[in-house]
Amino acid sequence: MSQTIDAVFDGTVLRPEEPLQLQANTRVRITVVEVVPSNSTDQADSFLKTAKALRLDGPPDWSANIDQHLYGEQTQ
Repeated sequence: MSQTIDAVFDGTVLRPEEPLQLQANTRVRITVVEVVPSNSTDQADSFLKTAKALRLDGPPDWSANIDQHLYGEQTQ
């Protein structure tokens, strides 16, 4: 079985951020890859840049009548 988990190194041991599906004293092999925290504003900027680059074009009432545009539902 293979699992990918996130863990925090407290200076002595790795502490999983969620429970592992393992019996106590099970031997495992661990590959450590450092996860660099990302800045949430960088993610937002990246999404907005991507969305803008797509140059999407839609009707002016797109957000107000999204169900009608996506599923053909009639507004009441």
